[in-house]
Amino acid sequence: MDDLVIAGRKFGSRLIMGTGGAANLAVLERSLVASGTALTTVAMRRLDAGGGPGVLALLERLGIEALPNTAGCHTAAEAVLTARLAREALETDLVKLEVIADDRTLLPDPIELLDAAEQLVDDGFTVLPYTNDDPVLAQKLADAGCAAVMPLGSPIGTGLGIRNPHNIEMIVAAAAVPVVLDAGIGTASEAAQAMELGCDAVLLATAVTRASDPEAMATAMKLAVESGRLARGAGRIPRRYWAHASSPAPDQ
Repeated sequence: MDDLVIAGRKFGSRLIMGTGGAANLAVLERSLVASGTALTTVAMRRLDAGGGPGVLALLERLGIEALPNTAGCHTAAEAVLTARLAREALETDLVKLEVIADDRTLLPDPIELLDAAEQLVDDGFTVLPYTNDDPVLAQKLADAGCAAVMPLGSPIGTGLGIRNPHNIEMIVAAAAVPVVLDAGIGTASEAAQAMELGCDAVLLATAVTRASDPEAMATAMKLAVESGRLARGAGRIPRRYWAHASSPAPDQ
């Protein structure tokens, strides 16, 4: 499969993983290896950035690049501060920007999100914002200089799949930066659907870490992303109202 390229950086997998919800580090390690991911996001407000036998040490040992995120932030000020601390701790300018409106829906706050994105871009960060499936907001984030946009399929952790595929298609059609489907994926067919809609990558965590067999689900997600990418490139047949014989009649 061709590389995922974000802001000039190449990644050998189009499946970006998260670490939340894993039962323990051993399960997480087997899942990450099975997924084939090259980039995995970690919540900076929920881990020890000092290393040791934790998630960051695991990613380093597996050769997986860490993508720090600002999960748990409710304002632009909180997100900017968290991103700056992450840059200092991990020595990376990559940041997955999350600014949520409330703890019940975990939906992005579009006003605070755009404000934080503009500040972080000005500060030299490579910003990947988690956003609503709103084509207008996605365009504004791209125009602000974000390196990718990450629209949700449905709210975080719901496993409801892609609730508005038409909006995802509109975001893809307009985007001049990579589009990463983030949140809501529940099973492999939905990851394939995201890629068939034209997304450049998929980010997921709960669907794997809370599956009955995380390692097997991680493998399924890897194959689904690859299959969806291939199908998108191959081109689906047109949808028709009436039946259309696959072979011509003998007298034709």
